[in-house]
Amino acid sequence: MEITRTFEILDRLLENYPQKDDILAGKENNQWVKYSCKDYVELATMVSYGLLSLGLKKGDKIAMVSNNRPEWNFIDMGISQAGMILVPIYPTIGVEEYEYILDDAKPKLIFVSDKGLFEKIKPIVDKAASIEGIYTINKVEGAKNWTEVKELGEKNADKYRDELVNIKESIKSGDLVTLIYTSGTTGNPKGVMLSHSNLMSNVIASSVVHPYGPESNSLSFLPLCHIYERMLNYHFQYKGVSIYYAENMGTIVNDLKDIKPVLFSTVPRLLETVYDKIIGKGKDLPYIKKQIFFWAVNLGMKFKLHGANSWFYKKRLKIADKLIFSKWREALGGNVGIIVSGGAALQPRLATIFWAAGIRVLEGYGLTETSPVVAVGNMVTDEIMVGAVGPLIKDVEVKIADDGEILCKGPNIMMGYYNKPELTKEVIDEDGWFHTGDIGMMIDNKYLKITDRKKEIFKLSSGKYIAPQVIENKFKESFFIQQLMVIGENEKFASALISPNFEFLHNWCSIHDVKYRDNKELIQIPEVVARYQKEVKEINKILALHEQIKRSRLVYKEWTPGTGELSPTLKLKRNFIYKEYEHIIKDIFSHEG
Repeated sequence: MEITRTFEILDRLLENYPQKDDILAGKENNQWVKYSCKDYVELATMVSYGLLSLGLKKGDKIAMVSNNRPEWNFIDMGISQAGMILVPIYPTIGVEEYEYILDDAKPKLIFVSDKGLFEKIKPIVDKAASIEGIYTINKVEGAKNWTEVKELGEKNADKYRDELVNIKESIKSGDLVTLIYTSGTTGNPKGVMLSHSNLMSNVIASSVVHPYGPESNSLSFLPLCHIYERMLNYHFQYKGVSIYYAENMGTIVNDLKDIKPVLFSTVPRLLETVYDKIIGKGKDLPYIKKQIFFWAVNLGMKFKLHGANSWFYKKRLKIADKLIFSKWREALGGNVGIIVSGGAALQPRLATIFWAAGIRVLEGYGLTETSPVVAVGNMVTDEIMVGAVGPLIKDVEVKIADDGEILCKGPNIMMGYYNKPELTKEVIDEDGWFHTGDIGMMIDNKYLKITDRKKEIFKLSSGKYIAPQVIENKFKESFFIQQLMVIGENEKFASALISPNFEFLHNWCSIHDVKYRDNKELIQIPEVVARYQKEVKEINKILALHEQIKRSRLVYKEWTPGTGELSPTLKLKRNFIYKEYEHIIKDIFSHEG
């Protein structure tokens, strides 16, 4: 059956996988609770009836602020097939952002996952004129629970059965199904309007890049409110892949061992953290084991895709695999077929070493406005290139503008920004090309390579251009550096603010007997400053002269979404950082270099 609307996934599940008993699973009281395809369809339908019983109509908006869990899907699909529009919101944003989004979207209802979010959001909801009710997913004393909507649906099933059928028949593939507010690294978030066909064209086009289906399982831990995990959530359901939802980021290690997933999606920062921890453990091994460990790592760094390694290399890699790399796979559950990485560029050395270790990483590229995938490596056709994404998915076109910007056209391009027609016109031109704001190139007419964000590229006073992301990614390869932001617009030279990898730095200090009270004192200790200067000097050697970091300053804070320096998708919020460290930046450029 051809699918053009999100809720048709439910029909497909019943038709193709009627016996499947764990299409969705979540943890309750430390036990996995599994839902069959039949359970899923039944629960989603009762939510639809319940919403109609509450007086909601086709076209009404409903917000949801929740962690990943099976209930997310019951509510999402219940909303979708009743012709309503889901507004998913990050659980980690601040009060001002919640106020802005709820005022702009004007949802009628809101679902929140737990007591903490209920207490945070209720005062905002009380002031929002549009919201008629707030429901929690966990049981919270004094709050209405989502099961009340489901139970209302059960009571009124006969009354609304025909109406739901009529609503479903009236929904067109081009109708709005979700309003996703981009996290935004500058200004207020924008509401991206996506239709059923935006999402389903992406689901179907990306479903051919791997061979896994109903016999496989996946672990989901990236936020479902983000388009990347949301689309993959539909993608896995479309292919009949079981989805197990991690309770939170802290349980991932145990969940990997527990369910041994074949697939999961991640962002480069998490892969970097996994790699750093593995290398950290390798450095602590006894001398002989340490030599073997780093022999394997160095060998892995020379790995080539598409079977291009010599027979002698393959022979050595087999030994390295038996001694070292098999343990890496074991740490990820021992059953991983592929990891899909998106949201930012993955360091080529990491992609190389993971492939050498038998952990296949497919890189994808896209934006919320492109639903999201534009290009992704294809495991089935063996079209994969380290350091690039691609090939393009079916029916999506890309052209590179004269200034290097990536322009995109296809069924995945958003309907526009909600309530902002003038902003929509700025990014979608008269010929229907969406201007991504990313700079890139096509390699061999097949692979898309992203080099930077257009808005983030700046000029030095000499007129030379600096592409900060490229430089930042090089520096983040250092074990000492967690985050780094390149600065120097209209200045004579490039400089940087460095947020250290404090876990690694603390270990280094204990080995070198460096004493400190706290991180504030630590970053001012001459031996520490000298060690970072040495690191900067080393990485500068591989950069062009004008790209080299002439001055750098360490900061004592770890940059996170919670502290404001990173967006929920772990991108640098440059404007925020500029304001927060204005005094340090002024000091860097206040005297001649």
